[in-house]
Amino acid sequence: MTRPTVAGGTPRPVVPRVLAIAGTDPTGGAGLQADLKAIAAHDGYGMGVVTALVAQNTRGVRSVHVPDVRFLREQLDAVSDDVEVDAVKVGMLGTAAVVREVSAWLREHRPPVVVVDPVMVATSGDRLLDEDATDAVRALLGLADLVTPNRPELAVLAELAGDADAADPALLVARTWDVRVLAKGGHDDGPTADDELVSPSGERRTFSAPRVATTNTHGTGCSLSSAVATLAAASGDWELAIGEAKDWLGQALGGADALRVGSGNGPVDHGAAVRALLPERRWTDRWWADVAGVLEETLATPFLVGLRDGSLPADVFAGYLAQDVHYLRAYQGHLEALARAASGDGSGAGSGLEPVGSAGSAGSGVSAESESAFWAAAAQGCADEARDLHHRRLAGTHADDPVHPMCVGYLAHLQRAADTGSAAVLAAAVLPCFRVYAWVGTQLGRAPEGHPFADWLGAYGDPGFAAASAEATDRVERHAVAASAEERGRMARAFRVSTAWELAFFRMPTG
Repeated sequence: MTRPTVAGGTPRPVVPRVLAIAGTDPTGGAGLQADLKAIAAHDGYGMGVVTALVAQNTRGVRSVHVPDVRFLREQLDAVSDDVEVDAVKVGMLGTAAVVREVSAWLREHRPPVVVVDPVMVATSGDRLLDEDATDAVRALLGLADLVTPNRPELAVLAELAGDADAADPALLVARTWDVRVLAKGGHDDGPTADDELVSPSGERRTFSAPRVATTNTHGTGCSLSSAVATLAAASGDWELAIGEAKDWLGQALGGADALRVGSGNGPVDHGAAVRALLPERRWTDRWWADVAGVLEETLATPFLVGLRDGSLPADVFAGYLAQDVHYLRAYQGHLEALARAASGDGSGAGSGLEPVGSAGSAGSGVSAESESAFWAAAAQGCADEARDLHHRRLAGTHADDPVHPMCVGYLAHLQRAADTGSAAVLAAAVLPCFRVYAWVGTQLGRAPEGHPFADWLGAYGDPGFAAASAEATDRVERHAVAASAEERGRMARAFRVSTAWELAFFRMPTG
């Protein structure tokens, strides 16, 4: 494989170009769909040529349509005429004509790695290779580097090799076709699943792994063979490739039950191993990233710019505080509603909020007592802030200002969130007031001595408020995780709209 370099001459990671030649599975667990997932899971670039269109699901095969072999050859040539292929995995072929066409193409375009998974019988028990095609497989095996039969398939191959009762069928097949044989033990019993690699010279190595207790094994053969092909193309070593692929398959089997795909023999979780390596993606972090542009606009508002450098007129600031008092009074009520909803004591703001932990929030793992106490303390914090900062700052000016239309709009949005009846949606709607203010505090920084708004900047950057913001975020995150997709979507939209209203609030004082 060509290894291009980056600046400084460092080789780039090799991305094997792997072609899967196989039938389809519309439920995605086996065949070409499983091949492409397995290739991608091992950092390969997957390509696919369709040999048969299979109407199947986790309960069995309903019908098989095999396109004309001329179209098969056109697919194969379309790939090889344009792309350098590093590895080929051959799966379901179906008919003798298909086997012969694939064999002819392989003889002409022999790629460095060829893995043949002799797909003859599906996990459901349905036969996937007709009797005539079985004989044609003899020529195909002679073109392979590795053959990956399960126990029933190995028995068929031993019969093709001339000794159905061979004491060592894997060695017989390896020597007959001068090919490595990975005899898979997934159909065996016992606490471990043992796969044995046998070479024509008689060398052996057993790859053992704990047997995963699951009936969801649909597509394991397809997936393992494609993984091995990809890893062998990258590493150049069969034993390393098989060991890594088997470890990966164990994780995929371990995650199979959680997929809940189908009512029969379900598929393995091809993404389990990759997912385990990814950093946790919190819903609240996604929402925050989604509003990044709004946050940038917020920080650039003349109000915050003037607040930071001290140039903001005192009367403009007082007008802002007057609206903030109106806002905090209503906001306090919504926090109190969340506290009551958490404890199951009545309804919130007349909206009939479901108690936290019910419906979409079930299973959030949040203690009702701690949830209620947190929101109650936050509500009290609103009252304290209004008393200690707003009233002192207003000092009689703007105290009678009516509610600004912008403030009315923001409060109407919060009320609509409350009116949904979902405590989780309301919690998402009130969260931006925590997060945006805390974030603004980190951006504005500490005020120098003598700054006219030092106390207010200190309130933005107060460590206690930052901690409260983080805790509010964690609590909303738990509810987002436990929510249904529909409710989670409403939470995301409530958060997004509230953040836009925060921007509007900061724009309001300077028009």
